[in-house]
Amino acid sequence: MTPAAPFATAPSKAELEEGSVLAPRFDAAGLVTAVVTDASSGELLMVAHMNAEALDLTLKTGIAHYYSRSRQSLWKKGETSGALQTVREARVDCDQDAIWLKVDVAKPEDTCHTGRTTCFYRRIDPSNGHPALIEIERRAASQHS
Repeated sequence: MTPAAPFATAPSKAELEEGSVLAPRFDAAGLVTAVVTDASSGELLMVAHMNAEALDLTLKTGIAHYYSRSRQSLWKKGETSGALQTVREARVDCDQDAIWLKVDVAKPEDTCHTGRTTCFYRRIDPSNGHPALIEIERRAASQHS
């Protein structure tokens, strides 16, 4: 990972929870969770992770950047698919270890790499004691495996 962006460290729990300074609490791997919703509809689009560089770039450019744990690299969402996420609002939770981005997606049909408008396209059906996944959004017709 790259060096941390210049984010403050909260001097106290009260400042962390009630203060006006952004002081994200990155985990041992240097990441915070990012919850991403559609700015207009409020629909949950995805959950990802951000390192300090991704958060810094997101705030400076207004385009969502994340850290890919599988690729171990910075990831500008939509850079290859064209489904760029323009940030309309960014929030931090009470103890500053999670970020909430409200975004506009340039190509909503490609929000998920599977060709769906959300990464949460399956519902868990716990019936009969054997949980099963039920598809609630089909892949876009233009998508192939």
